[in-house]
Amino acid sequence: MLYELAKPVVMGVARVLWNPTIAGTENIPDRGAVILASNHLAYSDAVFLPGQVRRTVHFLGKSDIFAGRSPLNKVVAGVMRGLHVMPVDRSGGHAASTAIEAGLTVLRAQKVLGIYPEGTRSPDGRLYRGKTGVARFALATGAPIIPVAMLGAFEAQRGRRFFPRRTPRVRAVLGEPLDAAAIARSLEGAEEAQVLRAVTDVVMDRIHELSGQERSEEYATDVKRRLRAAAQEGAEGPGPDATR
Repeated sequence: MLYELAKPVVMGVARVLWNPTIAGTENIPDRGAVILASNHLAYSDAVFLPGQVRRTVHFLGKSDIFAGRSPLNKVVAGVMRGLHVMPVDRSGGHAASTAIEAGLTVLRAQKVLGIYPEGTRSPDGRLYRGKTGVARFALATGAPIIPVAMLGAFEAQRGRRFFPRRTPRVRAVLGEPLDAAAIARSLEGAEEAQVLRAVTDVVMDRIHELSGQERSEEYATDVKRRLRAAAQEGAEGPGPDATR
């Protein structure tokens, strides 16, 4: 009920302030399990994509979006929950298993699951290597994968934590469904890890075709970790041997 109440209000405000657009919604089936696999450029992706899709979309969202205690954080967390963004701990181990189970529960109920195969927002607007969770979901449930490209969100939200600028306009483009099982059948005899990687790579190739982003073969999480380490090292200053 909250979703149905929140969605028209949130999108009414979004259309007035940002006027996002979407193309390719006819590629989403009217019923049954389906996966929306999108690139991830900004926090606003989790509002502008599901807000413009007729069916209810259940997104797996990074748990720290919901963790802040400021009034602004609480408003954003409320909006995210109202749009069925589910907080997920991505620290690995048991947390990863919990995320997988949350996604499978959505798909087994014949609903729409939204996922960001890159695992986190792009730090620089490039498209990064996909993680294989999207393939696991699709192969376990038979759900088709709809590749999605978000356009303009990185530039519109650059340097801002939550609310994007009004320009450039944010657009979503949805591609034709991918059949993970068909890709797996073409790799008969391959090990599971190879199948999962192959399906994921096809998904990322399609997202790249739709988005036109510059591509990186690194994981975005690795790049962010390296950037944080460099920033911390810079903040601490040169080591004791730097002047020798």
